[in-house]
Amino acid sequence: MSRYAPVDPKQSFPALEERVIERWREGETFRRQLELRAGRPLWSFYEGPPTANGKPGSHSVLARVFKDIYCRYKAMCGFEVPRKGGWDCHGLPVELEIEKELGISSKEEIEAYGIVEFNRRCRESVFAYVGDWNRLVERIGHWIDLDDPYVTMETDYIESVSIVT
Repeated sequence: MSRYAPVDPKQSFPALEERVIERWREGETFRRQLELRAGRPLWSFYEGPPTANGKPGSHSVLARVFKDIYCRYKAMCGFEVPRKGGWDCHGLPVELEIEKELGISSKEEIEAYGIVEFNRRCRESVFAYVGDWNRLVERIGHWIDLDDPYVTMETDYIESVSIVT
């Protein structure tokens, strides 16, 4: 007699997904895994964070899955693997999104609009889709800490990666 239940040929995969997510939530599985590895040899993984002012796409799923595989493997090998998520808040993707919203496309038009106001709009847009990203992370089972993310536009982050000479 098999110790496994028979496979349901009419399995609802969305329902199965919800059950697994709920079990991980209730059991605080990710937090417990981190606690069990605390104090063990450290294995670091620096995530290249997404820009949260754009919606995640299929390429986002693939990148997140690969990032998660390495961290889980090293944790299963007994390493402490902190996984702090973050948000890239500057650069071309942010600027292009605001240019598109404003209907402009040149440096001169940005200057005419006002650099201070343009930068303010960029900062405001950065977290437009964080909720979508958080749902994606949970649905694909990516174990990463998004409760206290690093944010590349915050002074603490900027100072932590700056080289002082």
